[in-house]
Amino acid sequence: MRRPALPVALALSLVLTQLAAGSALAAEALWKDSPGAAVPPDIARLNNFMHDLAERMKPALVQVRVRRALEPGESQEQQGTPEERRSAGSGFIVREDGYLVTNAHVVSDADRIQVRLADGRRFDGRLVGLDERVDLALLKIEAQNLPVALLGDSNKTRVGEFVLALGHPFGLEQTVSFGIVSRKGAPIQVAAPGFEFIQTDAAVNPGNSGGPLVNMAGEVVGVNSMAAVNGSIGFAIPVNLVKALLPQLAEKGKVEWGWLGVSIAEVPDEDAPKLGLKEPKGVLIRQVVSGQPADQGGIKANDVVVSVDGASVEGPRDLQRIISSTPVGKVVKISLMREGKEQEVAVTVGAYQAQAPRPTRRLVPAPRSPQQPQPPSPQQPR
Repeated sequence: MRRPALPVALALSLVLTQLAAGSALAAEALWKDSPGAAVPPDIARLNNFMHDLAERMKPALVQVRVRRALEPGESQEQQGTPEERRSAGSGFIVREDGYLVTNAHVVSDADRIQVRLADGRRFDGRLVGLDERVDLALLKIEAQNLPVALLGDSNKTRVGEFVLALGHPFGLEQTVSFGIVSRKGAPIQVAAPGFEFIQTDAAVNPGNSGGPLVNMAGEVVGVNSMAAVNGSIGFAIPVNLVKALLPQLAEKGKVEWGWLGVSIAEVPDEDAPKLGLKEPKGVLIRQVVSGQPADQGGIKANDVVVSVDGASVEGPRDLQRIISSTPVGKVVKISLMREGKEQEVAVTVGAYQAQAPRPTRRLVPAPRSPQQPQPPSPQQPR
């Protein structure tokens, strides 16, 4: 009757052996912790500085949520699901009483705008002004004593400098990407005037549009506007241009850009002598739109513009920038070369006229990737 005791003892012995083996395995960690290696002092200071800078900028950063209604005559099936009629972007507060900046494409055709602050509060946003040509919009919320982002001087921004791009990409809250100023020059929009936009490799993903581009002094130097090649190249509206346009957006709800009504191009090297030029500088007038300011002022095709009100014109972007920023209705003196002879004409600057209907919806809901844009055309009428 006592024989079963031996098998039971053996089984118990095996269990105890396995438990002991398991305990030994558990005692031996499956990983190895760092002994607490120190970060090099210079890198540690940089890490702390970047962290503090990002934290300092976040209170003025906002998320802009947009709902768009069905267009007249458009069915539910044509428009898409309610989720597809909603999109989000970014922005930042520029005045304590609730004025904030974002992109035009974030809020264009919006049925409702909601602004979410860094502290979680939500407000209905009112569109004060919008300009699609440079993709800028001014919004207002009813709030007081708000934290604001300090605007810097984008003219002082140099290629190669470190910058941060802040925003709410893909609906995420308050993200920061780091990069450098890659270039200052032509934007990727065909209709944009001749101002130098800021190109950066700091990631500008869908939803980052409208957020601030910040230098290492904690100053906003640009408004993140667009991205190409799946966000690997970002463009920002220079903040000096933003400061120049905000008063018009606040007062008129739009920007009145100057306009001549011409199609322009660079002066070809081989054509400089026959155009009466010592070197290929200036702007060649390809076409003149009938009845527009240039035509009324006496400018003709094949004229070469060399200066406007005494300001030298080296190439097309100079002429675009000067004319677009000239008040509508102002008379300017344009010096030009015509058939080898220098002449001067007086032209009354008109209001910019878009050459083609602009798309009514350009922002796809995050997290869709932006489409790769087309390069600017030198033949764009001005």
